[in-house]
Amino acid sequence: MATKMESFDVNNSEEFESMIEHGDIRVAQALVETILKNLKGRKRHIPAMSVFLKDEELILDVTVDREDFAYVLETNLPKYEAHELYEKCAEIVKALEFLKKKKK
Repeated sequence: MATKMESFDVNNSEEFESMIEHGDIRVAQALVETILKNLKGRKRHIPAMSVFLKDEELILDVTVDREDFAYVLETNLPKYEAHELYEKCAEIVKALEFLKKKKK
């Protein structure tokens, strides 16, 4: 079953890069939710978000490599803590434990 990808409209690539650089929670949520929904799958590259760059009339489709799941979760956990999304923090920690067990 295909899940709906998060999509963003931004003015240009610099604006999107700034969102990433400044830890925009919407980007973090798109990545983390994609990973949480696909923990048990086999597909290597999972579509996470689509970004429309208005000025360039370009669409970027962002994927997450299964090999990077743990890194992405670990990197985004502090953003969830900063926004006091503690229930989601618990899900992230549980997913990290799952990935560590699976790796062994």
